[in-house]
Amino acid sequence: MAIGSAGDLFPMLKIALALLKRGHRVSFLGPEQHRPYVTQAGLSFHAVPVDEAVLDDPRLWHARHGFGVVWQATRSAAAALLSFVDTLPPGDPCVLLVHPLVLPEADLCRAARPDIRVAAAYLAPSNLPTVHDPLVMGPLAVPRWLPLTTRRWLWQRVGKQLVDPVVLPGVNAERRLRGLPPVRNALAYLFQVADLSLALFPAWFAPTQSDWPKPLLRSDFPRYDPAPQAPFSPELAAFLAQGEAPVVFTPGTGNRQAAAYFKAALAAVERLGRRAIFLTPHENQLPAALPAAVLWQAYVPLRALLPECAALVHHGGIGTTAEALSSGIVQLVVPFAHDQFDNAARVTTLQAGLTLPATRLSATRLTRRLRRLLSSRALAVNARAMAARFTPEPDIDGICAALVSLPL
Repeated sequence: MAIGSAGDLFPMLKIALALLKRGHRVSFLGPEQHRPYVTQAGLSFHAVPVDEAVLDDPRLWHARHGFGVVWQATRSAAAALLSFVDTLPPGDPCVLLVHPLVLPEADLCRAARPDIRVAAAYLAPSNLPTVHDPLVMGPLAVPRWLPLTTRRWLWQRVGKQLVDPVVLPGVNAERRLRGLPPVRNALAYLFQVADLSLALFPAWFAPTQSDWPKPLLRSDFPRYDPAPQAPFSPELAAFLAQGEAPVVFTPGTGNRQAAAYFKAALAAVERLGRRAIFLTPHENQLPAALPAAVLWQAYVPLRALLPECAALVHHGGIGTTAEALSSGIVQLVVPFAHDQFDNAARVTTLQAGLTLPATRLSATRLTRRLRRLLSSRALAVNARAMAARFTPEPDIDGICAALVSLPL
């Protein structure tokens, strides 16, 4: 079961297809807008309800309130897992591979059917809270000298003030209906649900921490391209052939509130005299008139596009970050909320790019960062070194074997 944007969907699709290829029955649950990707891949798709109005909620991209907005918006989708599992033949062996936001519902499924096993797919390191370095809490980078006791206290405060009030009322209401004991600590509970946790990112990007859940299985980024052989559109092919390599800007496929981002982007590339490609499926957030040096595209697979470009400016979603690292291109991460701050910090630690928080974004600051990014030989060398760490096809045999061998 996948919830979220394309960056959340594609890793799950990669695993689902690998399981299908090995002869296992696979059912895929996800938001209706992802139906074309899933059915095109040949998987059995079951749509779950997600209120797309959340994409227009200004709190969605707020560093403090974003989690609560996402949690509430996905409850009806998560509840659909219970209804789906009720339709499965009793006694059929079943493993639920779920996004962490769906773990409470997966736990309820297992309470009703103790033979079910649950695996959690952690797509980004920040989904696995830790007291160890590097420690990023939203836009706050916790100093390395801060003792572990203080870090544990910080997480307790985050849990009590930001997570428990959002998660526990609904979770405990559902548990009461089923005669189950209440949950007191949301973060601790979520870590205890899964029979197996999958960290779907490599150790060189985020080393395993001693306080992550166990058992834990590591993998490389399970990247997926829905149309690897698809040619560029005629206008994109012509644009790329007309001049120097452009700078690509994207705030993510799910961001419908990026008008200020694109306004600053246009001003920056005009000041620098650079060509650019603006990627977003939501054209209405672009400046009213784009010059000939700037091309808008609703969607282009980054794996094909980035080798033709000079740099990528993006929001820091884990899927986009992985594609940028694998392409060897320099990147400027402009994090808005969620896991994006942590991913940005890891890119800068790898010295493969720079960062500029969205709250500080302006045409002047963006121009300065871009000028530095595009002129730095050291960043370019380090970015190319990142590409060498990727294999053409990540091996996920270990993931498949672990999922199907979970003891029932």
